[in-house]
Amino acid sequence: MSVFTAAADQSLCAPLPVLGKDVTVPLVTGGEVTYAALDYAASAPALQRVWDDVAAYAPYYGSVHRGAGYLSQLSTDLFENSRATVAEFLGCRADDQVIFTRSTTDSLNLLAAVVPADCQVFVYETEHHASLLPWRDARVTYLNAPRTPAQAVETLERALADRDPYGPALVCVTGASNVTGELWPVRELAAAAHAHGARIVLDAAQLAPHHPVDIAELDVDWVAFSGHKLYAPFGSGVLAGRADWLQDAEPYLAGGGASRKVARRTDGGVDVEWHSTAARHEAGSPNVIGVYSIASACKALTEAGFDDLVAREQHLVAAVRAGLADVPEVKVLSLFGDDAPRVGVISFVVEGWNSSHFAAALSAEYGIGVRDGLFCAHPLVRTLLGSDPQEVGECGAPEAGPGERSLNAIRVSFGAGTPDEHIERFLGAVKELVNEGAQWKYRTEGGRCVPDRGAAQL
Repeated sequence: MSVFTAAADQSLCAPLPVLGKDVTVPLVTGGEVTYAALDYAASAPALQRVWDDVAAYAPYYGSVHRGAGYLSQLSTDLFENSRATVAEFLGCRADDQVIFTRSTTDSLNLLAAVVPADCQVFVYETEHHASLLPWRDARVTYLNAPRTPAQAVETLERALADRDPYGPALVCVTGASNVTGELWPVRELAAAAHAHGARIVLDAAQLAPHHPVDIAELDVDWVAFSGHKLYAPFGSGVLAGRADWLQDAEPYLAGGGASRKVARRTDGGVDVEWHSTAARHEAGSPNVIGVYSIASACKALTEAGFDDLVAREQHLVAAVRAGLADVPEVKVLSLFGDDAPRVGVISFVVEGWNSSHFAAALSAEYGIGVRDGLFCAHPLVRTLLGSDPQEVGECGAPEAGPGERSLNAIRVSFGAGTPDEHIERFLGAVKELVNEGAQWKYRTEGGRCVPDRGAAQL
């Protein structure tokens, strides 16, 4: 099958320029090939625009907040202007706060630290561990994996209506699955939460790089996402939304920047007056370069136009799904079914192959980077695979032989910087590997799957 290319349809935009597009990697068969980065769901390559903006600012780097020098003032303005850019990107309401964190995981752990003591949290078992695990100090109700968007809403409504006592509640839900790429009915879930007196936080780590996210339009209370999935490196994230719980709680981290006033008491103790702004939860020296890179990425995606970006990505999604459907040995994993709308994240298994070996073969023989495993969403992947919860399922676990069930899966993911050639190479490689059926050429070494060079020479 030939992949329908963007060149044949002038209505599709070109890939956005990203770093690493010309990097070559060695092949086990000899020679080198341009690397095909198809692991965007883990970390997307940095946009060239982001890198250029950061490089232009770097000579002017200075301390943020309270510095009297020119570079400190410039860096402070850059930091706070970045906050305003992110607020605009997310469609924040006038009284929402934008707090900069290290990642989506950090953002949701921050929110978990400020929920009221008697709050009950509702979270689907389908969540990424970043949104599944932080609620250790709250009463948590885990909801079974729904098989349709309507069932997701019905399950939530029943759980919220039956809660006892009928006190504060928080719903945590992903916008797009990091396993299947499927879009969740966020607006409907938000309406259900609010109808039952609950609040809702949206894990937008996989949604924000692919679709516009508007807090006011979706009517969610908070949004969390990571810069490294939004084509922005340097380890920063965002928690944006309602301020009241954040203002009422003790700071997530205690230290400089979070405090307005600190004074010794006559009894020898310390009195602290904390900030009521976003600074309350941003103690310590902020990652100004990481924050600026997020703002730069927000501007770049907005200026490129999400309508065009979504159209091109859907063309790639259709090409990958059609190409994999041509290989009978491939089973694509899905929660809501083949017709469910999704972003550029697709997981699958190959009959007769250990998924870790298949991913290793794509890298070693074709220079294609994908991911294998359970994708930090173990309950969901095991549900989709029908595997035993006690099975480890990562590279190094008992290997599936020919005809046996794989304990993990392969994930291909792509986005605004992916050229059609990488998709074509991936689909061609899948077909060749399946036809060759030579997973015996790979072995486990130190927890990683690597080519068995002795076998490769046979």
